[in-house]
Amino acid sequence: MAISFNDALGIHEPALALRARRAEVLANNLANSDTPGFKARDFDFNAALQAQSGNSGFAMAKTSSRHIQGQGDSSLGDGLLYRTPHQPSIDGNTVEDQVEHAEFMKNALDFQASFTMLNKKFKGLSKALTGQ
Repeated sequence: MAISFNDALGIHEPALALRARRAEVLANNLANSDTPGFKARDFDFNAALQAQSGNSGFAMAKTSSRHIQGQGDSSLGDGLLYRTPHQPSIDGNTVEDQVEHAEFMKNALDFQASFTMLNKKFKGLSKALTGQ
């Protein structure tokens, strides 16, 4: 009997990859906190995870064969959105250090939780394969 890693590992593998991508985006925001005119970016983690798992929740239904095939909103490009600042700076930079640090730390904790869960899944699979 073959093991399906997608079924065995669940949502933790794509969540780990998305958390790593979000850490890059947030670190880029922090690195450019003093750059005039820089706009802070982020993405909706839950929406990105749903889109990656193919469970977006919304589907376009064709009720007639003459309908044009619908497509998703591609205006977001890579899925990055601009963050709206609470207190915009005079030079046009929208990075707020406290907000970015808080988001980065929350993301780091969520990354660690996903990594721990993925590690436990692998340990469980290893025990199942060795018969322990």
